[in-house]
Amino acid sequence: MPSRLSPDDQQRVDEYLSAPQHQVERQPFRPWRLALIVLTVVVCLGLLSRILGRLVL
Repeated sequence: MPSRLSPDDQQRVDEYLSAPQHQVERQPFRPWRLALIVLTVVVCLGLLSRILGRLVL
């Protein structure tokens, strides 16, 4: 796909993206860890709501 930027603008964008602060190593995405965290939060909030419900009633 051709760039819609002028060659000068494209060069500035390329220089910006190649700067060291934009070359951050990221850890791989782990969907099972995310699912475990979400499940833990949902279970904890459910237990908290049951405890609060028993205290109020």
